[in-house]
Amino acid sequence: MAGTTPQQTDVDGLDGLDGGVGLTALLVAAARAIETHRHDSLAQDVYAEHFVHAAAASADWPVRIEQVPDGDDNPLWGRFARYFGLRTRVLDDFLLRSVGTNVRQVVLLGAGLDTRAFRLDLPSDLVVYEIDRAGVLAFKQRVLTDLSAAPKVKRVAVPVDLRADWVTALTTAGFDPDVPSVWLAEGLLFYLPSAAETYLIDTVDRLTTGDSALAFEAKLEKDLLAYRDSSIYAATREQIGIDLLDLFDRGPRPDSAGDLTAKGWSTSMHTPFDFSRRHGRGPLPEPNDALEGNRWVFAHKPRR
Repeated sequence: MAGTTPQQTDVDGLDGLDGGVGLTALLVAAARAIETHRHDSLAQDVYAEHFVHAAAASADWPVRIEQVPDGDDNPLWGRFARYFGLRTRVLDDFLLRSVGTNVRQVVLLGAGLDTRAFRLDLPSDLVVYEIDRAGVLAFKQRVLTDLSAAPKVKRVAVPVDLRADWVTALTTAGFDPDVPSVWLAEGLLFYLPSAAETYLIDTVDRLTTGDSALAFEAKLEKDLLAYRDSSIYAATREQIGIDLLDLFDRGPRPDSAGDLTAKGWSTSMHTPFDFSRRHGRGPLPEPNDALEGNRWVFAHKPRR
């Protein structure tokens, strides 16, 4: 397992990375680090392992698959981490395709430890707005500052909880609803109650003009607890103490893709396995599969 680095930070409740949903940001960072070091990597994030090492909660987590005794046979650091690597690649590709001649704004909802502003070759006049809690963004900035990392585009941190008035915070930070934009909600919506998800989707629609795009992840299961003993959920609980089923909202999920279609957006919905087959890497279906209800939704708002 990876050891503590001299730059390790004592992450506390103010950072919001010591437990609950915040801790999942470090899980995804560890997965991206493992993906980065694979010989057949789907996505590169050279900053990810530094976040893992800098947080007390994750300092001994692996950042290379070679540090895992059972390697890819480990449900958490093998199959589940590969899922996060695949998701990163798919959303990277979506973002790069979507920032055409008109798009000049990107909004990362629940940005966590996302480093797309630093690692993707985006148009130089693009602005990336990162919305998350103040402690999460401050932790990320400390690590990136220690690395002397510089974003490739203008990056604007918007420190606000998505349960608060994030719209005012975003527009105050400079976001212009009249300019086409791309929105990413990566690994976010299934933590929200149904009404909160519906509000968020409706708000994105209200804040976007034509030529805008949105990608988000949804879950379709009617009974999440049916997968409590699935290998990836069990391994995540047992190995790093994250009980995802306690974090996910268990209420009925809204049909956000259908809602967007009704509002005039063009939408497509895919399973992660569609992209595993396309890339020749990533998880494939298995019995009692906690990933089988996951869907990746891609939506475009046409020009009026």
